[in-house]
Amino acid sequence: MLFAKYLLLSFMVVRVQLFLHQLQPFLFVNINDTAKIQCSSKEQFLAGGVRAQWYRRREGEAPMLIKRCSDHQNVNKVACILEGHNLTLAIYNAQRNDSGVYYCTNSYIILTFGNGSTLIVGDSYTTSSWVLPLAPSPQGLLSSGTADLACVVHGVSNPVQISWSISGDLQDQGLMHSLKAKDGSLVFINHISVPVATWTSGKNFTCDVKFNSSGKSVKKIARYVEAPASECSHYIVPLAAGAGLLLLVVSLSLVWTLCPSTLGFKPRISAPPASEENQDGILYAHLDFDSRNRNGRTMQRSARGKRVKP
Repeated sequence: MLFAKYLLLSFMVVRVQLFLHQLQPFLFVNINDTAKIQCSSKEQFLAGGVRAQWYRRREGEAPMLIKRCSDHQNVNKVACILEGHNLTLAIYNAQRNDSGVYYCTNSYIILTFGNGSTLIVGDSYTTSSWVLPLAPSPQGLLSSGTADLACVVHGVSNPVQISWSISGDLQDQGLMHSLKAKDGSLVFINHISVPVATWTSGKNFTCDVKFNSSGKSVKKIARYVEAPASECSHYIVPLAAGAGLLLLVVSLSLVWTLCPSTLGFKPRISAPPASEENQDGILYAHLDFDSRNRNGRTMQRSARGKRVKP
């Protein structure tokens, strides 16, 4: 019986979690403007919002309850707007410290959260901000068939929007990690995994970082570069040429020492001219070149011509 209740509760938890959905992954507003963060539910919100709440999570902090929709306190700053299946959190006169990730919640049976919306107020860019894409080395590709890339955004004051595109095709948002430096600035690392075949296809992998509502962004491109076969490959050709030249010099030195006559130190005896017989404009000759015996004598044979009639 207890196990059956547990299964029923688990099913209800999963079912309720599917109810809440936030359609704004990122929302940019200027300072002093009004930010409106939306949440939708498959089930209609109760009048007065007795179960609806909003939480905010800042980098390095735990989520904090900022608004119960059932009360009407501090409505000049934050207010809940209920419209059937839609719930909106309005933040008036938004300031930089209002930046963070906002979650709508519903306390039906248990407390459940939406998927979150990141609010960025003002400009997150600072004088120490920079963007750096990280790509795997050719030797570091995983045997599992995937390549891991990351986009590092350093030295920002508030969250930023990071997206990836492959040769112009927008990809799903990657996995985000964040760190807080000693000076209070933030570091964001957005990570994606793609098949090795996609990474090595020669396409451009673009990391697009948006810091404010201006619409402008910083784009950094990573591209696969094939590694050389070996670090020593640049030296193979000159080494081979040098070895060949050295071998040639050694060979000539040996020949010079053992067989000086072959290098022109003794006059060579020229072969006798070949005999010629010319008939009817056609010359036929059989040539026998010099041959030497072991005593250095020269045996000469004259060339004999044969007459051939046409």
